[in-house]
Amino acid sequence: MKQILISGCQGFMGRVVEKCVNERGDCVVSGGVDLLAAEDRAFPVYTDWKEIEKVPDVIIDFSSPKALTPLLTYAVAHNVPVVLATTGYTEDQKEEIRLASQKIPVFFSFNMSMGINLLATLAKKAAAFLGDDFDVEIVEMHHNRKVDAPSGTAIMLAEAINEEKGGNEIFVYDRHAVRKKRDKREIGIHSVRGGTIVGEHEVIFAGRDEVITLSHSAASREVFAVGAVKAAIFLSEGQAPGMYDMSALL
Repeated sequence: MKQILISGCQGFMGRVVEKCVNERGDCVVSGGVDLLAAEDRAFPVYTDWKEIEKVPDVIIDFSSPKALTPLLTYAVAHNVPVVLATTGYTEDQKEEIRLASQKIPVFFSFNMSMGINLLATLAKKAAAFLGDDFDVEIVEMHHNRKVDAPSGTAIMLAEAINEEKGGNEIFVYDRHAVRKKRDKREIGIHSVRGGTIVGEHEVIFAGRDEVITLSHSAASREVFAVGAVKAAIFLSEGQAPGMYDMSALL
């Protein structure tokens, strides 16, 4: 029985992860870490990593970029694999994650949905087939409480396509102040924020007289929690130190 600790356990996603774990028979929530203390949970909730009494088999993080350093410090010190499902990291923090992955297994993806990662794979295949004859635009939509834009998932999709096309594409986030013809190397990325939209992503390939659209729609945030728990079980099964993502599961 794998012991999972949830970082950000008091948040919405932390509670969804708990629900997903409880529905499985191969793992259990052994504890949680959150700035908000709690005594009404089925497991101990700590406000400081130094307070943790029992070292878990793996950590799932759905908290905040601000929590990254103490989380990785604890994980490296106790040799605990980490699933990072938080978005909005800075470049310095991404480097911090990379350095930690040299010592422990780190699963890092901008989106924990299996469907989204399949979408990225399909988008790469489309980019390889269509080449430079089609313009690429990405549209992402999320709820009105999401603070980062564009979404990490949109960037992930753009980077996947860019890699397939040779790494020379230009990401364009805002065209309103620029009066010029679209560059063939552009990948446009557009954000919509409103209501309770869980997550919508479209990759548009627009060519001469035809348009191909690949899309993914999340009906609930549970899809992200399910993916994170699958990743946690995967890491806890003796993976070597290194960086892992959804391609390892796909």
